[in-house]
Amino acid sequence: MKIKWLASGALSLMAFGGIGLLHAASERVIHTADGDLSGVTDANGVTSYKGIPFAAPPVGHLRWQAPQPVAHWKGVHKADHFGNACYQNEGHSRLPWTEPYMEQGPVGEDCLYLNVWTAAKSSRERRPVMVYMYGGGFNEGAGSVAVYDGTGLAKRGVVIVNMNYRVGPLGFLVYPELTKESEHNSSGNYGLLDQIAALEWVHKNIAEFGGDPERVTIFGQSAGALSVYDLMQSPLTKGLFVRAIAESGPGLIGGAGGGVNQPTLADREQAGVKWAEAKNAHSLADLRALTPADTLASTGRGGPAAMNSPVADGWVLPAPGSAPPSSEVSLMLGMVADDIGVGGAGAQKPTVATYTDAAKKKYGNKADQFLALYPVASDDDVATMQKTAARDQARVSIDLWSARQVKMSPKIYTYYFDRVLPWPEHPEFGAFHTSDVTYVFNNLDISGHPVELIDHQVADAVSSYWMDFAANGDPNGKGLSDWPPYSPGVHNTMELGAKMGSMPEASSPERIAFQVAYLTQPPAAPAAPGPGR
Repeated sequence: MKIKWLASGALSLMAFGGIGLLHAASERVIHTADGDLSGVTDANGVTSYKGIPFAAPPVGHLRWQAPQPVAHWKGVHKADHFGNACYQNEGHSRLPWTEPYMEQGPVGEDCLYLNVWTAAKSSRERRPVMVYMYGGGFNEGAGSVAVYDGTGLAKRGVVIVNMNYRVGPLGFLVYPELTKESEHNSSGNYGLLDQIAALEWVHKNIAEFGGDPERVTIFGQSAGALSVYDLMQSPLTKGLFVRAIAESGPGLIGGAGGGVNQPTLADREQAGVKWAEAKNAHSLADLRALTPADTLASTGRGGPAAMNSPVADGWVLPAPGSAPPSSEVSLMLGMVADDIGVGGAGAQKPTVATYTDAAKKKYGNKADQFLALYPVASDDDVATMQKTAARDQARVSIDLWSARQVKMSPKIYTYYFDRVLPWPEHPEFGAFHTSDVTYVFNNLDISGHPVELIDHQVADAVSSYWMDFAANGDPNGKGLSDWPPYSPGVHNTMELGAKMGSMPEASSPERIAFQVAYLTQPPAAPAAPGPGR
């Protein structure tokens, strides 16, 4: 065992309801392959290690390279504060995402740091390990975002890890000179390579934190969920994790993910050249001379878009058209009730006329069938029915995605999270994209919302499902409602909210059949109107 204890001799005063509680502060010192670390232990017995470098700073000539080994340090590195977030535009809040859901700290290119939360007292405990990838559209995010704090899960018996990974063009630029420079004839995917480097660090070091390197589950939300699926596809991750959880990702956004229907490396190289030219950068040397701010500066209206997504490069991800892995890990995936694609309140109240017109544009020769299955009698009915149809379609889309994936993954569990995080000032956002994260991490008090007893009950159950899956490959556990595994053709999913249990993906077989037909066989375009019409 390589855990040592250093008493600080200091006393920390914590006040709860006016009562002062004293506890002795102490530092755990752990020996990792890169050097010794000390963390900070809270009153719950959870020790956090923040800002652990897992790769060399990707600056200078290391910009747009795979992460390189971190230099070994001497002495004890105090892992008591977060490192920089990777360089990004600093929004800090953007409704519905308030400050606890977005990065608030400093940003910089020197950003490859990870964070660990553990309540283990010995390296022999071998607790399940859960490694989180943040969302943010591959443009923003950080492990230091408040609602990703791992304390709530760690105190219940798992070891939590999250990391920073490069985002935006600094994380995903594809460029011919970069491809030529690479021994793998590849460029782009630097953000994914950061995630892989962090997983390699976990495999090498997590036992010293009381974690089991053979029971690692990766989980993520939004772009983090797409990352999870990409990592499942990558040949570079073999042996680094045994289970995966994708929240609001595959089947909902980004199509099938993992290189399917993505542009080729050559396509992305040409897009990268156009982007660089718009920056007045005509070579790799010019690109590396840009300031980080230059890489994020707008290219103007109609200018080439910045690179901010993974690419099927044939090294990190399989090339387009190549066979998928013959077997993959078990997977949990799902969505929230008002997720991306479901829609919400628009600038103008929809009407029967706008609803009918939108149905004809989207469903073509199947519009009449859609309108019969999802009828509206007045303008007041439209918003609710729009959302009903969109939720049905999203749940069925995840089902169809799972029907393909279950051929590779031994077990799949799908879910639909519908608890609305209380927000009296903004009821229009409902169960918004990312609102489930604070339940998963059991961090409701961090959210800043006026939560109720039922929210804590939902958070306890949801976090238990996640931890049970990480521990055993099955979310079911003592005191929890039964969660059946996915079965093709059944068209049920697990409802997570004030109600817990299996539910149909739509309220009638006819609605399910319609959505299946639409998603698998796009409708024909409506006929053009004849003369004089």
